[in-house]
Amino acid sequence: MTMFAFAGLIVPAPSAKADGWSQKTVVTFHEQVEMPGRVLAAGTYVFKAADSQGDRHIVQVFNKNENHVYGAFPAIPDYKLKPREKTVITFGERVAGAPEAVKAWFYPGDSYGHEFVYPKTRAVELAKANRQPVPSMPNELAANSRKHVAALKQAPLKVQKPTEEEVEIAEVFVPPPAYSAAFCALPKRSPKTGSPLPLIGLFGLLSIGSVLGVRLSFNGTR
Repeated sequence: MTMFAFAGLIVPAPSAKADGWSQKTVVTFHEQVEMPGRVLAAGTYVFKAADSQGDRHIVQVFNKNENHVYGAFPAIPDYKLKPREKTVITFGERVAGAPEAVKAWFYPGDSYGHEFVYPKTRAVELAKANRQPVPSMPNELAANSRKHVAALKQAPLKVQKPTEEEVEIAEVFVPPPAYSAAFCALPKRSPKTGSPLPLIGLFGLLSIGSVLGVRLSFNGTR
């Protein structure tokens, strides 16, 4: 059985364009690719981060005109030390002749991306092929993920190891200390400005106000 060594490979998404604070990204694949529970034919798609709460992300994939959704795919946070200026999609190793399996998606400028969670049966196969742990979800949730968005948010996610051992997510995928549920829940960019600077400025003003208030109170006690 011949393998193509794509494990851990990071490549810019073919013909990708990113826009909007929902991380809307237009991606054109020149050949079919595998997503959790389905295969996408070659063509143009729109990726959107529909929900990112704590350690559970939901990514929706639409057609080019955004009038048809192919699926809502669960993901967990994936960390990259140095953000890239362009969209990055990583692929796993594949069997010869099979489509590449999409491993993770990073929005331009973000350190945290989305690592996709595969149905358990497929996750076991990918873990063996890549010799790396793969996050998994119950097989039945992948049948029609468009109708299971609420269930995906509560699904018991696990990790499949190359040894066929199943363990808890927290035992394998541990985010850096700076990452927290509160950080994930906050929007990463302002819809109007596309930058977190207004929020940083607000914190600065509040800090200055607190210092002035302390000084005034101290002066008043003399």
